[in-house]
Amino acid sequence: MRKLIAAALLLGAVAVAAQGSWLQAKAWLAQWLIADAWAEQLQAGTPSKPWPWADTWPVAKLTTPGGEARYVLDSVSGQALAFGPGQLDNGVAPGQTGTLLLAGHQDSHFAFVEQLQTGQVLALQDASGREYRYRVATQRIVDSRNEPMVLQYDRAELRLVTCYPFRALTSGGPLRYVVTAWLEEPAS
Repeated sequence: MRKLIAAALLLGAVAVAAQGSWLQAKAWLAQWLIADAWAEQLQAGTPSKPWPWADTWPVAKLTTPGGEARYVLDSVSGQALAFGPGQLDNGVAPGQTGTLLLAGHQDSHFAFVEQLQTGQVLALQDASGREYRYRVATQRIVDSRNEPMVLQYDRAELRLVTCYPFRALTSGGPLRYVVTAWLEEPAS
């Protein structure tokens, strides 16, 4: 009987490990497919879905100060945010006047946001291949119950938003970590 219980426990552990490995493999494959869709989109000039049944597609490439690429998706839906940061559809594109708001999960694609410092530069490439540089101006914690996200249309800014606190055991609380970066004018 002990051997049967041990075998069942071992089989259960292998099944749990296999499921975790499968999720990691899917996440890696999705990032590869999104990067491929971005390259295809830059070449063709039209949106390209990373897989045929995808309900989103890459609209920009964000490069962190450390040089890591994050492909920004066309949606901030829960399904899209599982695969990458998303862009709020408020009509503002990279380089334009107004708030370009990107949201992402603090435990995956936006984990780097915790380390951002005032003065660091984020690069954002748009769908035409043009790159914009945004310099980090502020980082702050916002309670979404008391302070709604107000978008502005006076200055070109990039705003990165993620849940707070970082590495929380539960997600979905009211606190948000908000990084604001302002567009740098190109050198003349």
